[in-house]
Amino acid sequence: MSDTLRIGIIIGSTRPGRVGDQVANWVGEHANRLGDAEYTVVDIADAGLPLLDEAIPASAGRYEHAHTRAWAETIEQFDGFIFVTSEYNHAPSPALLNAFSFIYREWNDKAGAIVSYGAASSGVRAADKLRSTLGELQIADVRQQLMFSFFHDFENFSVFTPGEQHLPGLQALVDQLESWAGALRGVRAAKLEAAAAA
Repeated sequence: MSDTLRIGIIIGSTRPGRVGDQVANWVGEHANRLGDAEYTVVDIADAGLPLLDEAIPASAGRYEHAHTRAWAETIEQFDGFIFVTSEYNHAPSPALLNAFSFIYREWNDKAGAIVSYGAASSGVRAADKLRSTLGELQIADVRQQLMFSFFHDFENFSVFTPGEQHLPGLQALVDQLESWAGALRGVRAAKLEAAAAA
């Protein structure tokens, strides 16, 4: 295992005309400069996940379909995540929640951070609801969060143009996330050792 932490930046929307990819790419560009981990953008649209079609609950770890196994391999490689979430009806996007539901163990004992965007609330309500989902998946979410407004951080509600005032917040997010991701890597290693000794 490499000593370098690997963090996946999950684009949480698959909607045509989305802006989440712009936000995720901005986060990745600056996080790779500000932090010590390796940050990689992961697009759930590329996974080609249908509406959840696994008959057995994900916690059993018995994935039937090739798309589920491929998604599990993608997520398994990371020590932590930054979830870039839009807000639909005061909640995260259905595509993101669907992507969570396909797998389970691959999310466990890893760190997570949230970057949200939206209109009046900048995605805050979606982020609040997302935290309860992360807890159920045994993802430890950090306190620091970035929030972007369609009214202030986008041109014509479609082109992401964040100001430099967001960079200190991203630095705090990166610092917290890498600290927790490193600690939880030790937790996962201890669990593997215990299982091997059992």
